[in-house]
Amino acid sequence: MNRTGTPATGAPGRAAHPAPPTASGLAADRAAARNVAAAAGPAATRPPGRRDQRRPGTVPAQRRRGRHLPPHELFAERLLAVLSGHRPVHYMLGLTVGEAYEQLVRLAPGTPLRARGTRPVVRTCRGFQPCRGVVEASASIAAGEQVRAMAFRLELSPDLRWRCAAVELGGERLPTGP
Repeated sequence: MNRTGTPATGAPGRAAHPAPPTASGLAADRAAARNVAAAAGPAATRPPGRRDQRRPGTVPAQRRRGRHLPPHELFAERLLAVLSGHRPVHYMLGLTVGEAYEQLVRLAPGTPLRARGTRPVVRTCRGFQPCRGVVEASASIAAGEQVRAMAFRLELSPDLRWRCAAVELGGERLPTGP
């Protein structure tokens, strides 16, 4: 070895050139790079300057948490949480219109969606917009082998927030007017 750390060659003062890589050497180098990247975590594999944790081909975390769901799907999840007893009724306080909240208060404690060991889930949710600022939606709710239907109406308020104006669950209606 010379003073620079390169192996000495037959000619004094000249460094030896490395041998050209072989196919098996390239494959071994790639495998070693993958192992190093996997051990270092996602920070080592993302492009420089990128700080988020998303990986190509994955669903963003905001979508999984429900931040970018259409309003009828979001309300189906919220209503189900209240009607199944997983959330208190006041969770819907600012999200309902008029009499709908009072009826929800009366309906929630005795609803058949209160689980008997199985947490109910929204299987499907479809919305229809009969006119601007109104969405009428239906959802299929499953709790174990039991499947129920839930229908509700959303209205866009002047402050541009969606509010639930009516709910119907398996024939139990929540009227909104006198």
